[in-house]
Amino acid sequence: MQKEDIQWAVLGILILLVIALVIKPMVTGQPVNLGLPQNNNTTGANETPILTTTSTVGTIQKTIAPAATTRKPTPVPTWNKAVQTLKFVDPATYGENLTEPIPNSTKLNASSSAIRNTEMTTYAKFSGKYSGATTVIKMPFPYWELWYTVDPIVSSLQESASSSEGSYSTAMPSFSIEVIDADDPNRIVRTISPPGGIDPSLWEDENTDPRPWKEKFFEGQRRYYFIVKTHLLSSYSIDINVPTSYVGKY
Repeated sequence: MQKEDIQWAVLGILILLVIALVIKPMVTGQPVNLGLPQNNNTTGANETPILTTTSTVGTIQKTIAPAATTRKPTPVPTWNKAVQTLKFVDPATYGENLTEPIPNSTKLNASSSAIRNTEMTTYAKFSGKYSGATTVIKMPFPYWELWYTVDPIVSSLQESASSSEGSYSTAMPSFSIEVIDADDPNRIVRTISPPGGIDPSLWEDENTDPRPWKEKFFEGQRRYYFIVKTHLLSSYSIDINVPTSYVGKY
């Protein structure tokens, strides 16, 4: 075969390839197949397309993504001045056995000239006669006071006056409140009891009657519950008071 014949054969093969790979796809509307990998930008059925805005500055093209949508926090309602009433629950809920003897109690006082004469409003209250444990209460305020009053059984005081010294302590009324941090039950915030004990014979008139006793708490915005332990009482009542200026702020 002559050299000229080989050249014509090669040219014919090239023409056939051009027709098959270029001209025919263009006529039929199919993409030109050059044997190169193609980038598939088709969005899957389960994918959500991202809308973008394209702006061109000179010869530089940039894609601007839409701003993220931010959710506004749900506002926390403030106290509506409705007094809450705490209920008693089984002391075993907190691992308490109220048949045990009353432990020694301590009294921690705090004072502040800024709140000494502040008008107070009752936030919650509870009352009873026997030992018990209350439900948990949320204290949204940074400062609060616990006011408590007790009424002893009169016959027990008369009995103690004629009893011997050995049995004197068992006939005397007693009262204590343990304030427990509900979010940390191992933390006893404070143990409260009437200073000087319960002896109405020392309260000659209203001017010397110390009731209600008041405890100030310079902490809050937590949850608490109360363990009450009593002995020879006819009743007790407890009010949790907050500054009136707090109403509508917390």
